[in-house]
Amino acid sequence: MKGKAAVNGDLGIVIPAAGASSRMRGDDKLLQRVGDEALLARQVRIALGTGRPVLVTVPPRDAARRDVVAPFVGGALEIVTVADAREGIAASIRAGARWAREQQADGLMILLADMPEIMGGDLERMIAGFEAAPDQVLRACAEDGTPGHPVIFPKRLFAALGETAGDIGARGVLGKEDVTAFCLPGRRAVTDLDTPEDWAIWRQENGQMP
Repeated sequence: MKGKAAVNGDLGIVIPAAGASSRMRGDDKLLQRVGDEALLARQVRIALGTGRPVLVTVPPRDAARRDVVAPFVGGALEIVTVADAREGIAASIRAGARWAREQQADGLMILLADMPEIMGGDLERMIAGFEAAPDQVLRACAEDGTPGHPVIFPKRLFAALGETAGDIGARGVLGKEDVTAFCLPGRRAVTDLDTPEDWAIWRQENGQMP
């Protein structure tokens, strides 16, 4: 399912949502409710709120994730099926790099789909920071300096992102770069929820209903 998410020199945002969610023991973490919406829908909404084109990757034969994202499909959103999704997040990063390169984007933000505390304003501030130094990698960090996500890559690294492999994401690319840290409040940049226990603790701490 494709929209008309042309980037044309702008920064694009890829949301890798093709993972197996295997640590959830049968549940899908991207369909967990955050407020009144599924987590994946929330991430798509805040990404589109920046006014930038968004690519969402999904695994083959996953109607539930497609259904969550489908209401947003249009001029700024594209959904791509990742045939080799079982390989890990690198398959989604490669798809995002191809998309950004084909559209001649100036940068690519990787926004993980399982981080419920990232806010739209965080994305907008990071994009502004990247635009001030568009040749540098910009990586979100927690208030205490712990590296996290999202990460914005300049176009000079699209080819390297297109060669990533396995389930370690873009660590190999990051390891070769002088990365600029962009601190976000609290632990927003490092809070990801992978297990039922993670979700239970987070909901209790944040007053969220199951």
